[in-house]
Amino acid sequence: MKLWGGRFEKGTDELVNDFNSSIRFDKRMYKQDIKGSTAHAKMLGKCGVITEEESAFIVKTLAEILDEIENGTAQFMIDAEDIHMNIETMLIAKIGDTGKKLHTGRSRNDQVALDIRMYLRDETDEIIKMLKDLLRVLINIAKDNLDTIMPGYTHLQKAQPITLAHHMCAYTQMFERDIMRLADCRKRINIMPLGSGALAATTYPFDREFVARELGFDGITYNSLDGVSDRDFVIEMSGALSIIMMHLSRFCEELILWNTNEFSFVEMDDSCSTGSSIMPQKKNPDVAELIRGKAGRVYGSLMTILTVMKGIPLAYNKDMQEDKECIFDAVDTVKLCIPVFAKMLDTMKFNKDVMYKGAGGGFTNATDAADYLVRKNIPFRKAHEIVGKTVLYATKHGKALSELTLDEYKAICPEIDGDIYYAIDLKTCVEGRKIIGGPAKEAVLKTIEKDISFLEKEF
Repeated sequence: MKLWGGRFEKGTDELVNDFNSSIRFDKRMYKQDIKGSTAHAKMLGKCGVITEEESAFIVKTLAEILDEIENGTAQFMIDAEDIHMNIETMLIAKIGDTGKKLHTGRSRNDQVALDIRMYLRDETDEIIKMLKDLLRVLINIAKDNLDTIMPGYTHLQKAQPITLAHHMCAYTQMFERDIMRLADCRKRINIMPLGSGALAATTYPFDREFVARELGFDGITYNSLDGVSDRDFVIEMSGALSIIMMHLSRFCEELILWNTNEFSFVEMDDSCSTGSSIMPQKKNPDVAELIRGKAGRVYGSLMTILTVMKGIPLAYNKDMQEDKECIFDAVDTVKLCIPVFAKMLDTMKFNKDVMYKGAGGGFTNATDAADYLVRKNIPFRKAHEIVGKTVLYATKHGKALSELTLDEYKAICPEIDGDIYYAIDLKTCVEGRKIIGGPAKEAVLKTIEKDISFLEKEF
């Protein structure tokens, strides 16, 4: 008989039982469930709802159950529906009526809200650590490539010369925001709902603050209806994970392009590439492509939980069981992608000569030519027009700006002198942009210094 079966005359249909059960996916929260139940048992004893001896007996037995689950001797049962009822069933099997006292004043509604918060809190901490490891890889690449000039792009057209270090630091900013976003989300995850009961709290003199302290929560919920039915934190974390995957996917898209024969900016290491079953020459960037594809999977998890929650009246409804598979999958996917992406990036070879050559094409120094004319006291819009005509002339004659003769320059604009060649040299173009956030070495070093300081922060 089920622990809630007193009101029923018939047993649950086997098909319905399987459909209703969540143990196949929520069993991963066994540690959190036992930890929460342990704190609840201590509080029951502290408040005199059960005796101190009963409380200690329950706590001791829960620790034994944890050991049995972790050494594989305990077996979960589909018939017990979920992780909460499984743990309680094991407890009652061991200590009988004393075990039946554990659930006093508690509902599975506030119990599951507690467990999922504790689980996501732990996973948030783990993902932040992974992102920090990825940041270290990016910082190291940036430090090694302060002078590696490459083309920067807009609209996938060559735009202006930058450095590989500057490009890597664009992603350090993204992943730092991801860490801050997760850390901020964690604040709203880390609020303790236990004591909300099914929806209307309890008549027992519970010390909710005691349980919150025992479990490391920053505070408690202040409305029992919201305490059991809130899944904003799941949605928020799903959103944060989706943004992480968006950043990884953008990066992967660039690396896939850079790895093509047409770009040849990078070469994937053999350890992070795969071959073709029919084309022997192929070396495919499958890791990057898979991460790019898995971004859609995490987006799907966000859409799932948003859709599940959009039409649910207060308080708890069984629909909310659907929150777990989607957030678990999103967490698992992100945790799978970050370290393999970091490894792929860390083992990648950057073809610096090809990057430099690429920066020399596409008139990436045209803006600097216009700035040169501005320094000659020509208004920028007029300078823009002059350089546009110069680029048109160079294009028609198959030349780069650096290949035009001084006579050709003067025929277009008499104010141009021999110092134009220094002004449009790629290194000059990069190093002249010393403003904070720019690609010059001294500016990038400031960014790297900021990034290193960020890694030392506690979140």
